[in-house]
Amino acid sequence: MEENIVKLENVTELLVKFVLVVILIEKNHLKLKKLNMKILGIGNAIVDVICKVEDKFIADNGLTKSTMKLIFDENEFKKLLSNLKIEKTVSGGSVANSIVGLSQLGNKVGFIGKVCDDDLGSKYEEGLKNENVEYFYTKKKEELPTGTCLILVTPDSERTMCTFLGTAGKINQNDVSADVIKKSEIILLEGYLWDEGDPKKAFEKAINNANKVAMSLSDQFCVDRHKLHFLELVKNKLDVTFANEQEIMSLIDAKNFDEVVSFAKKLGKILVITRGEKGAIAINGNDVAECGIKEGLKVVDLTGAGDLFAAGFLHGHVNNTGLRECLQKGTEMSSKVIQQIGARL
Repeated sequence: MEENIVKLENVTELLVKFVLVVILIEKNHLKLKKLNMKILGIGNAIVDVICKVEDKFIADNGLTKSTMKLIFDENEFKKLLSNLKIEKTVSGGSVANSIVGLSQLGNKVGFIGKVCDDDLGSKYEEGLKNENVEYFYTKKKEELPTGTCLILVTPDSERTMCTFLGTAGKINQNDVSADVIKKSEIILLEGYLWDEGDPKKAFEKAINNANKVAMSLSDQFCVDRHKLHFLELVKNKLDVTFANEQEIMSLIDAKNFDEVVSFAKKLGKILVITRGEKGAIAINGNDVAECGIKEGLKVVDLTGAGDLFAAGFLHGHVNNTGLRECLQKGTEMSSKVIQQIGARL
């Protein structure tokens, strides 16, 4: 008799646990139903102007190959551009490129970025809408024009960037909707956006209202400029971090890549690192996955390779695939974009 009572109590306990699990699942389901967007990107709204140049042009203008230089004087930017033949003009910006790639993969996405109500601003907005990206910013006349990035592609397909941020660099917390952020599963940010003053406040507002946060370190220039801030973000604020090997080694002052792997395992969050010809690696605690590059490709332009890699990886992530599958999708997307001019497929 006592044995039967014990069994009955065990069954009752199991039923209670089962009901609690069902309630928890239902709550999560309702929460996901309220989220009306997979991924929201917040970044610099920049129009890319792509030009082919010789290495001599890079040296003659005091530029460092394969990096990004900020130009604060609009006249200096125009003077640089006046000596070049434009190959292609397209709506760009690192996060925006990733968001467009995610849209092309069938995800519901949106973007927040500041443009001026000028000709380039109108073209920028139109470019996003044509790619089924919901644009959460109402443009108006600004003191500065829409931002522009001059992308200089050398014969080895490397790209060197000169960016005049224009009004994109004046984004503030009033431009960023907390409600839109809260209704997104994950937000994607770029290191290019981080700067003292209003942009930083907009950045922090986005992180504080997000369900999950992914971010690209963007460029060695950004890491060197904001090293302590970026390290704090990677350790305590971000759920997914994208970096190339040079950026992450600089960020943590690693002497070799083994130190990077050790750091990533202790981090306990997803760290995704592209390594050029060595492929890519993703680490989440003790879960480590690697993926090689695609061989035999005719590389035309490396612009957007990292942006489209992030798009492919996040596509896998928000659709609950494993790290290796995420890397494979990222590699597939980046392999496509480097075989053409420009950062969008």
